[in-house]
Amino acid sequence: MHSEIAPRSGVAFKLAKGRKLKVIDPQGEQVSDLLAFRADDIDEVISSGRTLDYVSRIFLTKGDPIYSNRSNVMLRIEEDTVGRHDFLLTPCSKDTFRIIYGDEHPHHGCFGNLANALAPYGVKPDQIPVAFNVFMNVRVDGETGELKVDPPLSRAGDHVLFSAEMDLIIALTACSALQSNNYSFKPIHYEII
Repeated sequence: MHSEIAPRSGVAFKLAKGRKLKVIDPQGEQVSDLLAFRADDIDEVISSGRTLDYVSRIFLTKGDPIYSNRSNVMLRIEEDTVGRHDFLLTPCSKDTFRIIYGDEHPHHGCFGNLANALAPYGVKPDQIPVAFNVFMNVRVDGETGELKVDPPLSRAGDHVLFSAEMDLIIALTACSALQSNNYSFKPIHYEII
């Protein structure tokens, strides 16, 4: 039985070591920002820099570990029906919409949704790192390093299955950024297995 994250919103929950988290794109072309914190010490958190350094590539997929800022494996990708996700860009925020889109009254974005969902666990906004952006399709120019956000490659029903390597607090969103989701907002489904 899956749970649903409404468009442009987010949730947080505990995920015990040994359990699995399945993140599903029910309609296609919808990004989900994923964060992980160590359940008994929230200063240990998912790390883009450590993970990309140790895995030696920027596009993670089946079989890859996701490391913490303390170089411990937090999650492992067990299944991946898409094969293209982002671990470079920070969660979208009011400032993203103000700076990139020129919005005068910007949405609080994934950053705001993550901060709100994680507040009951004692996580402060400044503790929110770069998220693993499930289904986000960021192209990197090999010559210039220019980043381009393209529509997700995910289709209806695509999923990624993560296994928890320690007791975690997980936060997930249905991303709020227009460009990331091919200019429409849809739900995200997830299951704890």
